[in-house]
Amino acid sequence: MALGLPEELWRGNQMRPLRNVRKVANPMVRLNVPLDPAKTGRDAISLEGSLRRMIVGQDEAIQQIVNIYQMHLTGMSAPGRPIGNFLFLGPTGSGKTRIVEATAEALLKNPRAVIKIDCAEFQHSHEIAKLIGSPPGYLGHRETHPLLSQEVLNQYHTDTMKVSFILFDEIEKASDALWNLLLGILDKATLTLGDNRKVDFSRALIFMTSNLGAAEMSAIMAPKLGFHASAAQTRMATGEVDEETTAKMARSGVEAARRKFTPEFMNRLDKVVTFQPLGSKELKKILEIELNLVQQRIFNTAPERAFVFTVSDAGKEFLLSEGTDLKYGARHLKRAIERILVQPMSNLIATDQVRGGDWVRVEFDAEAKELRFAREAEGLPVTEMVRLVDTSVTMPELISSTGASADTVKIQTARSSKRS
Repeated sequence: MALGLPEELWRGNQMRPLRNVRKVANPMVRLNVPLDPAKTGRDAISLEGSLRRMIVGQDEAIQQIVNIYQMHLTGMSAPGRPIGNFLFLGPTGSGKTRIVEATAEALLKNPRAVIKIDCAEFQHSHEIAKLIGSPPGYLGHRETHPLLSQEVLNQYHTDTMKVSFILFDEIEKASDALWNLLLGILDKATLTLGDNRKVDFSRALIFMTSNLGAAEMSAIMAPKLGFHASAAQTRMATGEVDEETTAKMARSGVEAARRKFTPEFMNRLDKVVTFQPLGSKELKKILEIELNLVQQRIFNTAPERAFVFTVSDAGKEFLLSEGTDLKYGARHLKRAIERILVQPMSNLIATDQVRGGDWVRVEFDAEAKELRFAREAEGLPVTEMVRLVDTSVTMPELISSTGASADTVKIQTARSSKRS
């Protein structure tokens, strides 16, 4: 058969009794029912919703990951190749690495379930031995454990999700030997180690990040010369980017990648996505996400001493003013939160000024230009703490399993203990 149909399908008609020939020969009934290929399945919708809650301002990257995952679920992925090969371009702090961790968190419930290869460690060709191991006969052959063995790829597999996440961070810093090594992985989903063992990448999502084109994107966003320089500076301050500017930035990123990498390398990529710089609107959303992560950190670190904190609107504006830098993206905001909020809060915990069941209110002091911390309430039961935190923050099982009976004990203990 030309289509390569299974034997039981085409041979089955030959072995049917003659009385069924008339039924088979009946002309088909044409329904002409319109179909909508834009719809996605339930699992893909769940992944997209999870990514949109964790990633801000990168809709194209989210959509591409969801599309590739949908093809994998339906069995429509190309056989003998990885599930997906992605190259993420864009300026620093725009979320290229974060979206890989968010995808692993959404599918495997573990943001650390990513095999991360820092390509800055492979600037010389001989360092490839760290990835595939040394061949027999070389000194230290048995002591070299390859970073891309089959055991490493499968270490995060679960009974229901057998997908590996591999991240080559800052791929442009690696030597040509690593790019040539990737050619076989991206095309045939196969890698041969130093001891001739085969590694299967057919169940892997391969991500590569790069800052190529970041300088050109900055020049497009904020030109220093020309009639439109002042208008561009205003857009840069507000973070508003029109479609024409977005298209220019995407083209500049792809062109920079084509100048750096060989054509055979680029042809093996499924998707090349240019991440957009984050504006003030996106940074405000990221601030809310980061504050929720700090609250989650408090719950997970010491569940028996868990407390909640809320930041006023003026306090959030102060964090944004101190941490907003459109050139360095969200990383500058993270550093500001750690320095202005997390470090003083750790001092309050270490000196017993904040204890389990407290509600800490964080305000902004305009005169001193710093955050002020105050205990709004103490001995709060679990139900009240749940009401105060964001819905994306989950309470640890140790807290939620104590139940209402333990809440009264906590309240009495907190009221009777002496505060300093």
